[in-house]
Parts: sequence; C-alpha cells; structure tokens
Amino acid sequence: MVEAVLIDLFGLKLSSQKNCSQTLLKTVNAIQYHHAAKAKFLCIMCCSNDSSERDSEHDPWELETRNELSALLREFETVSKPSVAASLYTVKQKIDVKNLSSIKVIVPRHRKTLMRAFIDQLFTEVYNFEFEDLQVTLRDDLWKQPTEINMIEIQNEIATYLRSLPALKGELSIITSPLIPDTFIHGFTTRTGGIPYIPTLSSFNLFSSSKQRDPKVVVQENLRRLASTAGFNAEKFYKIKTDHANDVWIMGKKEPESYDGITTNERGVTIAALGADCIPIVLADPVKKVCGVAHSGWKGTLLGVAMATVNAMKAEYGCSLKDIIVILGPSIGPCCFTLPRQSASAFHKLHPECVRLFDSQNPYIDIRKATRLLLERGGILPQNIEDQNHDLNLCTSCHPDTFFSHVRDGPNFGTQIGFISIRE
Repeated sequence: MVEAVLIDLFGLKLSSQKNCSQTLLKTVNAIQYHHAAKAKFLCIMCCSNDSSERDSEHDPWELETRNELSALLREFETVSKPSVAASLYTVKQKIDVKNLSSIKVIVPRHRKTLMRAFIDQLFTEVYNFEFEDLQVTLRDDLWKQPTEINMIEIQNEIATYLRSLPALKGELSIITSPLIPDTFIHGFTTRTGGIPYIPTLSSFNLFSSSKQRDPKVVVQENLRRLASTAGFNAEKFYKIKTDHANDVWIMGKKEPESYDGITTNERGVTIAALGADCIPIVLADPVKKVCGVAHSGWKGTLLGVAMATVNAMKAEYGCSLKDIIVILGPSIGPCCFTLPRQSASAFHKLHPECVRLFDSQNPYIDIRKATRLLLERGGILPQNIEDQNHDLNLCTSCHPDTFFSHVRDGPNFGTQIGFISIRE
C-alpha cells in the first residue's frame, strides 16, 4: 500500500503559458482523487527559483483555472527548495517524521533517471519506491530539461547541501584518554554535533545499513566533520566489518570478509571500531608506533577479540606486552545488560564478579570487567588498561543524551566509534 505520494514538478517552469494550468489541474486532480483517501502524505516538489509571476493579460478562463489549481494544491504539502538535493532531503524528513516507507514518485518521464539517482543516494532499502509517469503533455520549453546524468555532479550537490546543515544536539564532542600520547590521534565519539534528525539516530550516527534510515551520504558528512575536528584524513578511514568474533585484519595483508579487530603501523591511516553497547577498544604501542582497534560484544569478549588484536600487534610488528596501552570505550554496563543464564555461565566461569544475580533467569553481565580480566591474563599491564575513565565508563543505555544504545533504542539504533591513527 502506498503511504506517501510525491509529485515532481521541480523541472517545470511555473509560467503563465496558456493551457499550462489547465493541464496541471487535470493531472493533479486525478492524482488527488486516486490517492487522497489512502495515502498519509501527499507532496509536491518544486523549485523555489521558479518564477510564478502572473501575466495580467490572462483570459478569464485561464485565471479561473489558476485559482482552481491553487485551491487544489493546498490539499498537498509543497516543498520548494533551490536544489533537488535540498528538496528531496526535506521530503525525506517529512516522511520520516510520519514513519512512512512506501512511496510513489510521480515524475516526468525525462526526469525519472535523475530522480532515481538522487533517491538512491538519499534513501536506504528501508524505503520502497515505485515510479509513475507524470501524465502531462507540455511544450518542451516549459520544462527545465536535465542534461545527461552526471553522478559526480549529483554527489557533489548532495554533499554541498549536507555540509550546509547545522549540527544538532550541541557541538561535536570527542572523549580522549590521557594514557595515549600525542604520537597518536584518537578518541571516542558521542552522539552530539551531527546532522541525522531521526530520534534514535540523532545526531552523530556513524553507521549506515540497509535496515536503517540514515543513508551513507549522511554518515559520510558526519565523518567529514569528525575528521575536520580531530585532525585526520577522512579519505584514509577504515572501520571494522563486524562479525562478533575474533578475526583481526592486519592492514597491508589481504582483507578478510569480516573482522572485529584491525592493526596497522601505517601513518596517516585512521582505523575505527563501532559500538552501540558493545565495547569499542583502542590500542596503542608508543614504542613501536603501532595501533589497533577492536569491537567487543559479549560474544567477542568471550572469544578474546581484545587479546587477539594484541597478539596480532605482537606477531606482526614485534610489539611488547608491557608497552601496549588499551582503552575501553563507552559500552553498556552491568546495570542494563542481561543474558540467559546458559550464556551467562561462561562469564561466571571466567570470574564470578563478571555476573550479577547469577541464580536469576537472566543474570546481569559486566563485559568490561571480563575484558580487563582477559587482557591482564594475556599479559597487558593493569595500569595500561583504562576502563574506569569517568566519561568512558558511562553506561551507553543509561545515558541517552550522550550515547547510542541498541538495547535501549531498538533496531534503528545509531552508532558511536572509537578511532585511532598514527600522526604523519
């Protein structure tokens, strides 16, 4: 069932040419008749730069038609912006507020390919689009004819528009650790200072998927802002490909299909671990000038992903255990994270202090304590593990203004990251 109907009149010159209003009236009236009863959102997209001046020499029939058309258009919401990118993003915001996903786009045939290109960039697979030809026969000079589709120009238009948007929820905030020296650029993001507006993704979401409403271009703009603030190159940015396991990609070697750890000694390259309850872990060896990141959920914690990343640094770069610093980023705390007792038993065997209320059906689990224990048993010096920093030790689920949380926010959750690079 179509939930929203968008009529693309962006390329139409709103001129006073005779028969233009009559033709539009007939078309829009038919669309309104077929969709008004069922669709929850009816929208017309036009260009704010188009002239709508009336010519005083209209005949009475034309003036009457224009008045009738104006009255009909009031049944639709109008989005009038100077660019297609600005218009479609505004339409997307209105659709997202209503939580709609099935959209019919009624578009002139010669603009269909262009509209598809913009929609592919600004929407994800959460949305279902169907296209219908706008049944209007007007002289060619009434339309702003698009030139050949140029994806670079489309991407640049979108990027320029997104760059112009104000930051939401305050200024961009990065949490750092005093244990890591200035040899490295590092930090952990919070949820402030980005452009996503959907409540569970607002505002500094740094992950896009086919199941979420933030497209890659929006996440990329957030990343650009992070890179500018932190001082790294966004074009040399790599994040883990999560599998909730313990595989590690040593950069320079063949990249696995999935991995929850990365290590590198290449200067100027930024690596990142995502987290939205799972622990984003940052590792650094100031002596060998090597860094790493790891993503540690409860499964990865039990599989030893943190030590797997440490061992990769040792084996590949000759790092010494006594020199490696490990910082645990924000994660869900034992106040909010539970597992069925059968799964919790593995943490209890690791150490009873990793589990609260073990005799209950769903005990509470401390994945941070479990990670520290495994790191210490693996040979990392206790003083080189930071897991109690006040800002980093906050439970992601308990602090909705500061962090994203899958447990708290559900499937359409945002994501923060821990990142590190070796200064060039």
